Amino acid sequence: MFGTSEFAVPTLEAAADRYDVVGVVTQPDRPAGRGHKLVATPVKRAALARALPVFEPERLRPFVEELRALGADVFVVASYGKIVPQALLDLVPIAFNVHPSLLPLYRGATPLQSAIRDGREETGVTIIAMDAGMDTGDVLLQERTPLGPEETYGELHDRLAERGAALLVDALARREAGTLARTPQREIAREHGIDEAQIAACATRPLRKDDLVVDWEREPKRIVDLVRSLAPAPAARATVDGETVKLLAARLAAPGEAEGSVTSDEGFVHRGVALLRVVPPNRAAMSAAAWRRTAVRA
Repeated sequence: MFGTSEFAVPTLEAAADRYDVVGVVTQPDRPAGRGHKLVATPVKRAALARALPVFEPERLRPFVEELRALGADVFVVASYGKIVPQALLDLVPIAFNVHPSLLPLYRGATPLQSAIRDGREETGVTIIAMDAGMDTGDVLLQERTPLGPEETYGELHDRLAERGAALLVDALARREAGTLARTPQREIAREHGIDEAQIAACATRPLRKDDLVVDWEREPKRIVDLVRSLAPAPAARATVDGETVKLLAARLAAPGEAEGSVTSDEGFVHRGVALLRVVPPNRAAMSAAAWRRTAVRA
């Protein structure tokens, strides 16, 4: 099992409940917080809780022989955060990858955030047989699901983490039964009318600081979707009347909610968006209305 983030924990636990997990590969402990203390990954903590062997290689290519010695006959990869090189993939007949999008759409590092940001109404989970490309392997199983108009990144993350784990277990069972089918992604694309331009346009990458910044020249709907896509963390950043705050929740302003007004749900209307919950600098999260009342008094 290769995994790092919280998204991978349900997959690890589902696999460990049913199979002999001979090793868990995760990224090394990293400094975190104000004290910069070393913190173990969520997958490492989950693996140690089950007394599973944990490996934390900085680089994967030199790890080939150590991994070969474990004698695994299947790899499972979920939110590992590094590309698994072909030299490692060649050690097993098949490596399963749990990817939270409807491949071939939203390949890459941030499919959950990107689908919400783009205002998609549907998403899903795909189990692929890994190859050397970035999420380009054959589709083994795929499950579609509506993406709620108010659903946040955190909510979608947790929901698809559980569905991904269940789908992975299904794929492993089908492999055991000899009924696991493989479908090239180009066939999935053809079936759903997806062309190469669409695939390229929605390829994702790790978030950068400028991806978090609200551009008030955008349409209000796009701003609301951006806020949803980054909530609860890392959170969108917006400058309002000279102060930059993190935005945890927002919605479109309703008819009759005037610019600068406080709404019945303790929001504050700005540029057609009702800001609902914010984190001002050096303060705890609060309603946008409470923040504005504090700012006015100051």
